[in-house]
Parts: sequence; structure tokens; C-alpha cells
Amino acid sequence: MSQPDTLPAFRIIEHNARFVVIDKAPGISMHKDDQAAGLAMLLAQELGQPVWPVHRLDRMTSGLVVFALSAAVAAELSAAFAAQKVSKFYLALSDHKPSKKQGRIEGGMVRSRRGSWKLTRTDENRARTEFYSASLKPGLRAFLCRPYTGKTHQIRVALKSIGAPIIGDPIYHEKADAAQPNVAQPDRGYLHAWHLSFSLADKACAFCTDPDRGELFRLPEVAALLAGEWRDPFALRWHGTAG
Repeated sequence: MSQPDTLPAFRIIEHNARFVVIDKAPGISMHKDDQAAGLAMLLAQELGQPVWPVHRLDRMTSGLVVFALSAAVAAELSAAFAAQKVSKFYLALSDHKPSKKQGRIEGGMVRSRRGSWKLTRTDENRARTEFYSASLKPGLRAFLCRPYTGKTHQIRVALKSIGAPIIGDPIYHEKADAAQPNVAQPDRGYLHAWHLSFSLADKACAFCTDPDRGELFRLPEVAALLAGEWRDPFALRWHGTAG
């Protein structure tokens, strides 16, 4: 995969006495990766104080991440994530036609080969994701995904399981294989944490940030979809119970 846009590793969306919400750039790891400082370290350096991550995004994924500013708040937010009391919506793009255009993807998550995961029909490490999709233009489809569990690679594996791997995914999309030097590589992995909402001390908190990194996310068709049909994701019909 080619390098992400040369822009800051994150921008701060919300900063209060209890937590910070940032918009993470693609291509940045949550924690120290080889010789590069991780997102938590970079944020702590900018704020001049410790931060506590309470959830994570994969390296290729951009979008909303919340960090607590104390151990007590971290425990409260971590408990909310563990109890599935946090609502999350992700945007993804695929250049494959899915086996179904909307619905639920559910199954067990087990480790596979080369750091990948796969979906099974068992209850082991069960993951549940609901999604809608819309055609942007021939050969390009957008997905709005709502995960009700927080398993590793959950959305990436879910979309792969319906035949629509995410563009630029270095594990689950065949065109993102660095071993194919003659194949043009996408400029990023096209998965973005778009909406995040939760309650803290009985106060409702909600955040949204549109994706702006990557040439495909900047297409006018994406902007039209987010301003129109998907403008309010809570208005769509979801069958789960989170959030």
C-alpha cells in the first residue's frame, strides 16, 4: 500500500477535563510500532499529560478514537465499551459486489494464517455487525457498518465474508498485496470510524467526523451519500440493541 496523505497523525475533535476525542489518520498504529511512536504516545506528548486508550482502531483505519485523561474515567469508558453501550458507525469502500446489499453478519472469530482472522459458524469469540451499502458508481460501493461487538478485524472480516473486501486492506484484499509490484496499490485502507456516541456520568456524548484522507473518500459521490441518505445513521433501521 502506498503511504497515506502527508498530514498530521491526528486532529483533536473534543478535549475536556475527562477525555479527548481525536480523528486518527490512516497508517498510524495505536501503540509504538517498530521505531515509530504510536498514537497514544504522540497524543500524550501533545497534551503534556498521560492518556488512557479505552478502545482501538487498526493501523489502516482512520477516524474517531477516545482517550481517557484519568484511570477512573478509563475504567468507566472501558466498562461501557465492554457492555456494548457505545454506538459506533464505520464507513468502508469496496470494489467488489457483495453477496447481499444489507443485513447482519454474525459468527465466531478465529485466527487464520498470516495474522488474519476468519468468520465461522460457531459461537466462539462471536462477532455481530449490521450494515447498509450503496452503489457510488460502477465498481465502487460504500458500506455503513454498525458493529455490536468489538472483535479484532471485525468489520474487515465481515465484509470479506460477503465477498466485498475493503479497498486497500493489506490482509483481506488481494490488490493490496505488496508481493504484486506491478499492480497499482490503493493510497490507503478504506475504513473510517465515522460516528461515536456514549454516556459518561449520565451525560450523552456524540461525535462525527467525515473521512478526508484518501482520493476515493474525497469523491463527490461519497459526500452526497453522507449528506443525504446516510446523514443520520440512527434514522436507519437497525436490529441490534447497542447505543
